[in-house]
Amino acid sequence: SGGMAINLYKHNEDAWLDAREMLEETGKAAVIHPTGTGKSFIGFKLCEEYPDRTVCWLSPSEYIYRTQIENLKKASGGWEPENVRFFTYARLMNMTEGEIAEISPDYIVLDEFHRCGAEQWGQGVQTLLRLFPDAPVLGLSATAIRYLDNQRNMAEELFDGNIASEMTLGDAIVRGILNPPTYVLSVFAYRQEYDRLREKIRRQKNKAVREEAEKTLDALRRALDMADGLDAIFDKHMKDRHGKYIVFCSNLEHMRDMMGRVGEWFRKVDPAPHVYYAYSDDPAASKAFADFKEDDSDHLKLLFTIDMLNEGIHVDDVSGVILFRPTVSPIIYKQQIGRALSASKGTDPIIFDIVNNIENLYSIGTVEQEMRVAVSYYRMNGEAAAVVNERFRVIDEVRNARELFERLNDTLSAPWETMYELARKYSEENGNLEVPRRYKTPDGYNLGVWIFAQRKVYTGQQYGKLDEERIKKLEDIGMVWDSVRDLSWKRYYGAAEKYFREHGDLNVKVTTVTEDGLRLGEWICNLRTRRKNGAQQAYLTPERIEALERIGMIWDAPDYQWEEYYLAAMEYYREHGDLNIPVKYCSSDGLRVGDWIRRLKRSRSGKGRGKALTEEQISRLDQIGMIWQDKYEAAWEKGYQAAKRYLDTHGNLDVPPSYTDETGYRLGGWIADQREKGKEKLPPDRARLLEKIGMVWEKRDPWEIRIALAERYYEEHGDLNVPAGYKTDGIWLGRWLNVQRQIRAGEKDGKQLTEDRIFQLNSIGMSWEKPAESARSDAWEERYSEAKRFYTAHGTLELTGVADNNADKRKLSEWLTVQRRKRREGKLSKERIRRLDEIGMIWEYQDGWETGYEHARRHAERTGDCNVSSRYVSPDGYALGRWISNQRNTHNNPRKDRRLTADQVSRLEKIGMVWSPNEESWKNGYRHAVDYHEKYGNLDLSSAYVSPDGFKLGTWVRDQRR
Repeated sequence: SGGMAINLYKHNEDAWLDAREMLEETGKAAVIHPTGTGKSFIGFKLCEEYPDRTVCWLSPSEYIYRTQIENLKKASGGWEPENVRFFTYARLMNMTEGEIAEISPDYIVLDEFHRCGAEQWGQGVQTLLRLFPDAPVLGLSATAIRYLDNQRNMAEELFDGNIASEMTLGDAIVRGILNPPTYVLSVFAYRQEYDRLREKIRRQKNKAVREEAEKTLDALRRALDMADGLDAIFDKHMKDRHGKYIVFCSNLEHMRDMMGRVGEWFRKVDPAPHVYYAYSDDPAASKAFADFKEDDSDHLKLLFTIDMLNEGIHVDDVSGVILFRPTVSPIIYKQQIGRALSASKGTDPIIFDIVNNIENLYSIGTVEQEMRVAVSYYRMNGEAAAVVNERFRVIDEVRNARELFERLNDTLSAPWETMYELARKYSEENGNLEVPRRYKTPDGYNLGVWIFAQRKVYTGQQYGKLDEERIKKLEDIGMVWDSVRDLSWKRYYGAAEKYFREHGDLNVKVTTVTEDGLRLGEWICNLRTRRKNGAQQAYLTPERIEALERIGMIWDAPDYQWEEYYLAAMEYYREHGDLNIPVKYCSSDGLRVGDWIRRLKRSRSGKGRGKALTEEQISRLDQIGMIWQDKYEAAWEKGYQAAKRYLDTHGNLDVPPSYTDETGYRLGGWIADQREKGKEKLPPDRARLLEKIGMVWEKRDPWEIRIALAERYYEEHGDLNVPAGYKTDGIWLGRWLNVQRQIRAGEKDGKQLTEDRIFQLNSIGMSWEKPAESARSDAWEERYSEAKRFYTAHGTLELTGVADNNADKRKLSEWLTVQRRKRREGKLSKERIRRLDEIGMIWEYQDGWETGYEHARRHAERTGDCNVSSRYVSPDGYALGRWISNQRNTHNNPRKDRRLTADQVSRLEKIGMVWSPNEESWKNGYRHAVDYHEKYGNLDLSSAYVSPDGFKLGTWVRDQRR
C-alpha cells in the first residue's frame, strides 16, 4: 500500500490493539461494537498489518463485503487488501470439506459472527475452524446474543469468552462515537390495533366486561383522533427536508403499499421526493442503492428496503431511518436504527419508529440506563472528559394512547369459560390437550400457560378455583393431569412394552430409536444408572421398577458397565463432535470416561489387559468418532502423510526447516525432528517407512540448499536481481543473498565465504555491490530519523507511557523494541549499534518497570487498588492500563525470558494487584447479588437490571444461570 493506508478512529484503534494482543495470546478475539462504529475497519487493519498472510473473510452477503470495501477505499485513498479470500456463510456451507481445506487461511475473520449460530451456516464455520485450529479468529458483531435462539451467547461459543472490546449503544452515544438520535414515536400502529380490539370487544360475551371495555375504547378513539397523522409528524420532525432516509418494510407487498402512500405522508416535506427501492431478491438492487447514495439533489430522498440494509452496510450522509417493519428480533431492530448512526456523521440523526418496535424490544429506558452506567463509569474513573452526550431526545406522540391500551387489555383479560372454549377447539383440531407451554392462539391468548396453570391448581401446587364441574369438562376434552415427567414415563414405558412384545426381552442397544423418535436405548441405560446411584427416586418408584421387571428389565446386564460408559462417551461426542477426551475428564455422573477411552485403545492395540472388544462394540465406537491411535501416534501419522504429499510434488524430502505445506502443517520442523532423533531412536517400523519415501538421515548443508535455489532462480530469470520479498520453498532468497554480501564484506563476525562458494555465486551472476537503496534499508533509515528527531526534542528515547496515545510514537516504540531484540540475538550490525548509541539508545530497559510501578502505586493511593481497564491512561498520559495488563500476563504466563521477580510480585500485591480479574469480577457480582437478596428476598430480576452503583447485576445473574 506504500505506507499506512488505514487510520482508525481512537475507539477502533484501542479495540484493534487489544484484539491483536488477544489473538497472539489465545488465538481468538471478539469485538462487539454497535452498528455504525466502523468495526469492519478493525478487520481490514488485520489484513493491512499482515500483508503476507492469507485472511479468510466470512460475511452474511457479498453485497455487505463489497460495500465495506467501497467505504474502505474511500477512507484510505483507494487502498484495499490483496490477501483476503472472501466467502459468504451460505457459500461456505455448501462447500465440501476438501474445498474448505484448500482455503488454507493464516487468519479468519467472522463478520457479523452472531449469524454463525444458525444451524446450517454454523456447520460450514465449524468445519473451517476444525480444519485450521491454529488460525487465529477475529469476530466482529454488534451483538453476541441470539435473542430468539435461547439467548445463545456466540462470543462464549465461538471465542471462549475472549472479548477484546465491548461497547453498548449507550456507551457509544455517551462517548460521542455515535451522535445522539432524536427518537419519534407515532400512533400509526395503534390505529391498526384499535380496529382489532374493537372486534374483540364486539365478540365479548360478558356484558359487564364489554360495557367497561367500550368506555375505554371510546376514550382511546378520542385520543387517536386528536393525535397528529403521519403527514404532520414527518412535516414537524424532518428538519433535513432534502436529506436521505432509509425506510424499512416487512415484505415486498408491504413495501409496495408503503411506497403508494408517499404522496400522502411526505407531501408537506417535499411534493416531489425521489423514491428508490431495494430488496435482497431484486437484481437491480445494487444500482438502486448506488443511485440513492449518489443523489445530492435538493429533494427528499427515500430508500424503501426489506432486509438488505439490516447489517454491515452504511451510508455516511443518511439523515434518519423510518421503521415500518415490526420485528421480534432485537438484533434486527438495533441494526435498523444503526443505519442512522455512524462514527463519521457530523449531524444528529432522527429515527421515526412508526410501529413502536421500541416498546417491545429495546426500550428507551434501556438505552438511557446504558448511558447512565457509562457516564457513572467514566466519572468514577476520573475520565469525565470522555463524556460527550448524557441524553438523547425522545418525542413520544403515543403516551396517552398507550395508557388507554394497557387499561383496555386489562379489562379484556379472558375469563375461564373463554379459555375453556379455546382449549376445546385445540383438542378437536389436535386430538389431545398436550399444549406447549408457550403456545398462543391466533387471537393472542396464552393457552399453553393456562393449561399448565390448571394442572398446578388441580395438584394443589397453585391457588385457584377448580370445582368438580370444571374438572369433568376438562377431562371430557382430553385433559391429562399428570406432570410432564409422568407423561414422558408413559410414552417411554409404552415403547419398552412394545419392544418386549416384539423381541421377548429388553436387551435394547443404547443406540435404539423408535419409529416415532424416542431414544429408547438411552432411556433404558439411564434407568439402570439412576437405580444404581439411587438417584431420582421420585421418578423410578417401586411400582415402576416392578412394572419394568415384568417386561424383562435386567438391571445388571453383563455389559451394563460398558453401556454406561458408552452412553457418557456418546453425550461427550454430541457436545464436542469428537472423542478426543482428556484422560482426566469425568462425566456429570462421575464416570472417568477419558480413562475408559484410553484403556479401550490400549486393549485393542494389545498393550492393555482389558477384555477384548466385540466387533459390534468397535463399530459403535467408530460411529461416534473413535480414533484408535493415541494422540502421539496420530500426530506422527499426520506428519508422515504430509511428507508423502511433499515427495509426490517435489520428488524428494529436502524440506526446508521453515516449510509449511498448503494445509498449514509445519512439515519442515517435523522432518528436522525425525532427523534429530535418527534411525537409532525412532521405532524401527517408523524408520523403515521414512526410508521407503526417500528420507536422508544426514542433514543437508543449508548453504547447498540455498545455492541450488539461487541457481534455479538464475535459470528462470537470467539474473540474481531477487526482490526482497521473494520466497521459495520456505526460504527468503533475497535475504540470503544479501547475507552472503555482508559475509564477504566482513560485516558478519566469525564468518567468511570460501573461494569455491564465491566462484559458485559468480557463475550465476552474483552482484557483490549492495543494492543502492533496499526497501528494508529505507524503512530502517526512516525509523532511525524519527528516533533521532525524538531524541533531539526530548533528550531521551524513553517512550514508555506515551506510546498508546500517539500512533507514530507507538510505532517508534515497537521499532526500538525490535532493535533491542536483534542486538540480543546478534542480528544488529555494529554500525547500527553505534548510530543508536549516539542518540541515547536504552538497551536494557530496567527503569521502565519502576516507572510503571510508581504510576500504579499513586493510583492505588487515590482509589484503593490498581484494578484499571486495559485502556486506562493516567492523568500525566502514562498508559497504566496497558502496563497493569502486561504485569498480569507476565505473572500468569511466565516465559524464560520474561518473568516477574518475587520482590516485584510482593510489591504489586501490597498495592492491591489482582492477578485474575475475572475471578475478582465474579466475587464482585456475588457481593451485589447478596445485597440484592438481603433487600428483596430473592434474585428474580430481569437481565437489564443495573445496581445503583452501575453494576450490571441482571446480566451477571443470567450468566450464572446459563
